[in-house]
Amino acid sequence: MDPALAELADRIRAAAAQGTSLRIRGGGTKDFYGGRLEGEPLDTRGLQGIVSYEPSELVVTARAGTPLAELEQALAECGQCLPFEPPHFEAGATPREPLGERDTGSGSAASRGATVGGMVAAGLAGPARASVGAVRDYILGLVLVNGRGEELVFGGQVMKNVAGYDVSRLMAGALGTLGLIAEVSLKVLPVPPAEATLRFRLPQDEALRRLNAWGGQPLPLNASCWEPADGGTLYLRLRGAVAAVEAACRGLGGERLDTAGAATEWNACRDQSMPWFAGLEGRDLWRLSVPQTAPVLDLPEAPLVEWHGAQRWVRCEAADGARVRQQARSTGGHATLFRTGRSDAQERLTPLAPPLAAIHEQLKLQFDPARVFNRGRLYPHL
Repeated sequence: MDPALAELADRIRAAAAQGTSLRIRGGGTKDFYGGRLEGEPLDTRGLQGIVSYEPSELVVTARAGTPLAELEQALAECGQCLPFEPPHFEAGATPREPLGERDTGSGSAASRGATVGGMVAAGLAGPARASVGAVRDYILGLVLVNGRGEELVFGGQVMKNVAGYDVSRLMAGALGTLGLIAEVSLKVLPVPPAEATLRFRLPQDEALRRLNAWGGQPLPLNASCWEPADGGTLYLRLRGAVAAVEAACRGLGGERLDTAGAATEWNACRDQSMPWFAGLEGRDLWRLSVPQTAPVLDLPEAPLVEWHGAQRWVRCEAADGARVRQQARSTGGHATLFRTGRSDAQERLTPLAPPLAAIHEQLKLQFDPARVFNRGRLYPHL
C-alpha cells in the first residue's frame, strides 16, 4: 500500500475503533446529490495519477483523486473517450454544507474539479447514456479500502477477469457508502469518426413519438434532448461512421447545427449549466427514470426530456413532490429529488422495497460494519 493510501487507511481504522464517521470527498462537485453530508472529510485528492493506459487495449487505470478533466484530456490525445459522458458539474453545482456547518476544505467545488473516484461513486452519466450504457458498464476492476481499513482488489483490466459477483460495478452509484475507491480500471472507446446534431421544432408528444419510431430503426442515434420553451424543440445527436451519419441526416430532416457549437451545448446539458436548469428559482429539481416509451406525464410543468424519453427533469415546488413521484411510479419508473435548497428534505432517493433494503443492509454490514463511510448519504439507515 502506497503512503498516501496507507494514511487514509489509518484514518479509516481509527474512525472504526472510535465509532466516528468519515465523509469521502474528491472534488466536491456532487455534494448536492444524495442524502446527508455527515462526518469528517476524507480527501481523496492525494490519490492522483493515471497508473496505466493502453490505447491499443482500450483500457485505462487511474487513481481515485485524479481530476476527471485530466483523464479525459489524456484519452482525447489518443482519439478515445469515456462514451457515457460523466458530468463535471463545476459550473452548475450548488454544493450543500454538511449538517449546517461550513466546509473548511481547500477551495470551492468549482475550483476543486470532478474526480475519477467521484465519477464512479455517483454513477451519473450524460446525454449519451441511453445509447452507450452507464458508468458501471465500463468498470473492469478497482481497488477498494473497506471499513476495516483493508485494501481489496476486485476485477481486473479485461472483461474475462470478471467472474462471480461483480463487486467492482457494485460501487457505481453507491455514493461511497461501501468503501473508499482508491483506483479504477475503465474500458474506453475510440471517438466516433462522424457526428451531427439535428434540431426539430416539435411539441413533447410528437418528439416522444418520433424518438420511439427512430429507436426501432438502424440509425446511429447517440443522444437526444427536448426543451419545452417556445412550443418545444428536440435536439438529436448522431454519432458513428461517416456514411451512416450522413445518410441519417438526409433521411431524418430537421435543421443541422454547427458541430462545434452543438458540442458546447451538449456539454452544458451534461453539466446542467444550460438556461433551463438555471430557472429553478428556489424550486426542487426532480429526476424521473421511466421507460422510453412512457407517454407525456401529468406534471406541474413540462419537463426537459433526455435519453430518448427515459430521463425527464422536472422543476416544481416542494408540495408537488409526491405528485411527481406518483407519476414516475405509474409508468413503472422512479423519481429522485436531485437538487433542492431545503435542508429538511427527506427521502431524496426512491425508498427501497423491504427485500432490496435488506440486501443493502447486508452489503453495508460486510463492507463497512462500523458504518464509517458517508452515513445517510445513500439512504437514511445506511
